[in-house]
Amino acid sequence: RGIRVGYTPDVLTDATAELSVALLLSACRRLPEAAKQGKRGVPELRLHTGGCGGWTTWKPLWMCGYGLSDSTVGIIGLGRIGQAIARRLKPFGVKKFLYTGSGPKPECAAEFGAEFVPLTRLAEESDFVVVSCALTPATQGMCNKDFFSRMKKTSVFVNTSRGAVVNQEDLYDALAQGQIAAAGLDVTTPEPLPTDHPLLSLKNCVILPHIGSATYATRNTMAVLAANNLLAGLRGEPMPHELKL
Repeated sequence: RGIRVGYTPDVLTDATAELSVALLLSACRRLPEAAKQGKRGVPELRLHTGGCGGWTTWKPLWMCGYGLSDSTVGIIGLGRIGQAIARRLKPFGVKKFLYTGSGPKPECAAEFGAEFVPLTRLAEESDFVVVSCALTPATQGMCNKDFFSRMKKTSVFVNTSRGAVVNQEDLYDALAQGQIAAAGLDVTTPEPLPTDHPLLSLKNCVILPHIGSATYATRNTMAVLAANNLLAGLRGEPMPHELKL
């Protein structure tokens, strides 16, 4: 119909990468679950658990999770955001990075010493799996029952790409049955996720309302780019960032 389309590329890479790391740490160290215990307080917990549960005296394995040091991190989609995630995780002492996608990216992977592997091997060897790929016919439902069955029982799954990359019923089963340790999702299908969705009932699943780009600086930059695209389009000039159809 002759409608010109402008977009806002590259502006949310850092914000989404930071959120991905925060979500990974929240899931693997059980932060929402622990914060809830802290708010409940000792007396109520003793009343409901017979004095043996909750935040009482120090207990060796209470609220234990999994750390990044000496771990293997698998990244599905080593694009701009995937690379930014790896760049932020590397200082945590990650031992090895694996990645998969449409093809190897040796120049990008060299910074992290990342190895390009098939999806099945990434699932089998990774302690942490982070999804940062685009949603395409090839990636839709890619993280499914077979994928989760290959993961370690101690592994953590994080998705900050698109909800439809994941088969959510299969993810629920994997989490509920202890096939994987935990998951963190900033994207779901649908959005918002219905409040009675089974994933929301799980202690080992952290779900956020798609806030990957939600920093003031990022949203302001997005707004300025969108406005400049619009003004250029109204003037009949080339947009600063135009999608060529």
